[in-house]
Amino acid sequence: MSKNTLNVIINEPGWEQEISDISSLSSQVMETVVSYVKDNEEIDFLSSDKPLIVNLSLSNDAEVHTLNRDFRQMDKPTNVLSFANIDDPEFTSEINYSDEIELGDIIIALETMQREAAEKNISLQNHFCHLLTHGLLHLLGFDHQEDDEAEYMEDFEVKILQQFNIANPYTE
Repeated sequence: MSKNTLNVIINEPGWEQEISDISSLSSQVMETVVSYVKDNEEIDFLSSDKPLIVNLSLSNDAEVHTLNRDFRQMDKPTNVLSFANIDDPEFTSEINYSDEIELGDIIIALETMQREAAEKNISLQNHFCHLLTHGLLHLLGFDHQEDDEAEYMEDFEVKILQQFNIANPYTE
C-alpha cells in the first residue's frame, strides 16, 4: 500500500463512462511514475521518503480553456495542465517543515483527450496514461521548454509507459 495520495476529482461525468476504474488506474500511474523517477533521477525531496500528494482534476475543455487562458495566456483548450508547487520559491522551505510533500495539481480535458486519441488511433486509456505521466513529470520538476529538456522528459515518458505496455507516443 502506497503512502502517497492522489486526490482524484471528477468534474466531468463522461470520464467514468470512458475509462472504467479511473481512480485506481490514476493511482497506478502515479506510483509507477514516482518509482521510476526515484530509481533514475536524483531529486532531493524524493529521497526524504515523505508522502507525496497530488490533486488530479478530470475535467472538460471549457474549464481547461479558462485555466489555460488565465494562467498561460493561451486562449484555447489543451489536453493537460500542470500547476507544480516546485515552481514556488517557498517549495523547498515548506517541504523541510512538513511531514508530506504537496506536488501540485493536474487538470486533464476529456474532449481534447478524446479527439487526440481518435486522431492518433490509440486507446483513450493509453492516451490518458500518457497525459497523466506527462503531468506528473512536470510536478516532479521536468520540463520541455528546450529541445534537450524535451528529449530527456520524453525518454522518461516512453520508459514509464512501456511498463504499462503502451507504445511510444512520440513515434508516428
